Amino acid sequence: MVAENETLVLNDVDKIGKGILMITHENFVTNSGQNIHVALSGEGVPVILIHGWPEFWMTWKPMADRLQNQGFRLIMPDLYGFGDSDKPNGPHTDHGAEFHAKILLEVIAHYAERPPIVVGHDVGAYVMQALARLAPAQLKGLLFFNCPTPAVGSRWVEGNHVNEIWYQTFHQLDLAEQLVGYSEDTCRMYFTYMIRHWCYRKNAFDSMMDDWVENFRKPGALVGGFNWYRSQNKARLKAINNNADDHPRIKIPTHVYWGRHDPILKSEWSSFLGEVFDDVTCDFSEESGHFVHVENPDEASAKLKEFAKKLDMI
Repeated sequence: MVAENETLVLNDVDKIGKGILMITHENFVTNSGQNIHVALSGEGVPVILIHGWPEFWMTWKPMADRLQNQGFRLIMPDLYGFGDSDKPNGPHTDHGAEFHAKILLEVIAHYAERPPIVVGHDVGAYVMQALARLAPAQLKGLLFFNCPTPAVGSRWVEGNHVNEIWYQTFHQLDLAEQLVGYSEDTCRMYFTYMIRHWCYRKNAFDSMMDDWVENFRKPGALVGGFNWYRSQNKARLKAINNNADDHPRIKIPTHVYWGRHDPILKSEWSSFLGEVFDDVTCDFSEESGHFVHVENPDEASAKLKEFAKKLDMI
C-alpha cells in the first residue's frame, strides 16, 4: 500500500529514436488519495507538461528526447483518468478543469522546487487556465501549443465548424465507450482517424500508435478521457451561446505557439487571446496542425527554450 504523498520509482529508461531517453516513472498519491502517474526527465528549470485528449504523458516524448541534457526538469503527469493514473469508477461530470488543476497543484508542489513553466494544449490548455487563476504565484509562465479559450464563443459552431466538434457530444454517451472499446481494431481505427485528421503531418504518430492503442485499451481509460467532455459540457454550451462564465484575466506571462493548420482549434482564434490574457504573445507553426509538440518537436523544444530565456530562467 502506498502511503499518502509517497512516490515509487517504476523504471528509469525508455528508448526513443536512435538514442536512449532517461525517464523516471513514479506514482504520486495526492492528499485525497488519487494515484497520479508522473514521468520525469532531466534536471534544471522545472517544466510541467499537461497533455490533452486523446493523449497521455507519452505525447511529450519527442520533446523530452530533444531537451535531454538541456537544463530542464520535465514533469509529465497523466491527468486523472488517463494513462497510468487512477481511473474513475464510471461516468462523472465533475472532472473538469478545476478538478484537474487542484490535483496538479499538488504535483507541482511536490516535484518543482520553484515556480515552473507550464506547457500544454487541448484539455491541458483549459487546465492551465484554471491553474493560472487558482494559484498564479506558484507558476512562472504559460506556454500553449494552440489555445482554446471561452472567448471563442459561438465560433465553435459557425459555418462548417459544427461538423468538426461532433466527437465532443459523442464522448458523453455510454455508447462511445462500448463502440470505441469494442475491440482492439475499433480502438485503433478510432484513434488513428482522430489523430491523423487533426495532424497536418499525417504520419507524426505512426511510430507510437501501438502505444496509443495499448493505453486506451486499459480498463477505465476510455471513460476517464470521455469524462472530460461530460464535465466540460455545461461550460461548453454556455460559451457557444456567448454566455461564458466571467473569469479573472490571467496576468502570468504567456506565449502561444499555434499550429497553423489545426482543424479543431483554428489558428485564426488567436485574435481572441487578448480577451483572456494580459501578457500574451503568439506566433505560428506553419507546418503543424493540432499536435505541434509531436508534429514538429524541434520547433516546440526551441520555443520552450526561447520562452525560458525570456523569463530569465536560463
